[in-house]
Amino acid sequence: MKKTHFNSMKEIAFELQTLNLQRKIKMEEMKLLKHQVKQDLHPLNWMGTVFGLVKKYGVVYMIRKIIK
Repeated sequence: MKKTHFNSMKEIAFELQTLNLQRKIKMEEMKLLKHQVKQDLHPLNWMGTVFGLVKKYGVVYMIRKIIK
């Protein structure tokens, strides 16, 4: 943490207000991240990913069977 020298109470109040706003912004970002993680871990999203992989590798498997 940096040491800052203040010349007035006004500067201290401004710095505290700035830090408070930065803290609130970080808290909102964390809430958004929590929501995104919750959505990513939802089972329906997993099924879409699984079906996409099955489709991709199924096509590759079928092509290999046709070529042989």
